[in-house]
Amino acid sequence: MEEDSFFFHAGRSSRHKPDSRKFTIFLHAHAHFNWSHVRSWPKRVLSGIQPTGTLHLGNYFGAVEKWKHLQDKADGDVILSIVDLHSITFPQVPQHVLLGWVLGSLTTMARLYHFPQYKEKSESLKDIPLGLFVYPVLQAADILLYKSTHVPVGEDQVQHLHLAQHLVHAFNNKYGVTFPIPEYLVEAQSGAGRIKSLKEPGRKMSKSHPDQKSRIEITDSPDEIRSKIKKALTDFTSEVEYDPENRPGVSNLIDIHSLATNKNRTDIVREAAGLDTGQYKLVVAEAVIAKLAPIRAELMKLLDSKEYLDNVLAEGSAKAETIAAKTWEEVSRKIGFDDRHRTKKVRLVSEPIV
Repeated sequence: MEEDSFFFHAGRSSRHKPDSRKFTIFLHAHAHFNWSHVRSWPKRVLSGIQPTGTLHLGNYFGAVEKWKHLQDKADGDVILSIVDLHSITFPQVPQHVLLGWVLGSLTTMARLYHFPQYKEKSESLKDIPLGLFVYPVLQAADILLYKSTHVPVGEDQVQHLHLAQHLVHAFNNKYGVTFPIPEYLVEAQSGAGRIKSLKEPGRKMSKSHPDQKSRIEITDSPDEIRSKIKKALTDFTSEVEYDPENRPGVSNLIDIHSLATNKNRTDIVREAAGLDTGQYKLVVAEAVIAKLAPIRAELMKLLDSKEYLDNVLAEGSAKAETIAAKTWEEVSRKIGFDDRHRTKKVRLVSEPIV
């Protein structure tokens, strides 16, 4: 199979030459039976991001930068998507909804209720939308629809991949082998936990947080970056040390510094000896500004190229639609939705009773 790498919805269809940077991943498989012994599946990596809000530093280091590495070292297909349905916008590929409905019949409310993301987000809502509850099923449909074999995730998403694996077992056992069991790729990187909010270091950096100063957006100017990091919540201890449990604020800054410079935490702490946290914030700010400068410039150039982005969208969506339609056709046939296997309707003509 020809290796390919493309975005659909608002991504970019491209091939990249490998660079010298290393991207280390751990492969984890949670399976009771190895379906690969039954069928050989072509490698296909899938990842997606919601289109709501502006990309922030956590999105870049947690997803976008990893996508670049995955493309550079790809030994199979790499599919990168903007997940419209997860943000309640018009569906570009309707098979996601169709497969999501089918998969919803193979899991239970009890299983979905225990997902931490649902519990966390529902705490602040008076009326909880059904979409939030069944979100993990739709996410599983995204993965299975493209017969993905590998999915890069953060540690907070591992449980979602377990659900996808469970649904593969359930579908394959009930209707016959149809999907590969997706393995999750969890990054092993010394300075990369989840980037936390600058205002609430106990929570991850989020596009939905009401305080814009809680996150560094990719489009922020150097002055805005300096201001946000300068006002980041730390503590009353001036020494720079890495202690996520007792000093989450300054530890978050060290993680950000590590990701921006590719330095490990130990070296960063050693180099910061003699600086108080206020002085160290300025060091972190300059490191982030230097890291984002070329990225911000390229982003601004792309945002001014609407026609190019529309063409990329059309090309990637067409490729995704081809894969999705083929998978849905197979699923429909196996579960009995295929019209070709239905009994033809017979017109009944009433005869007068003599």
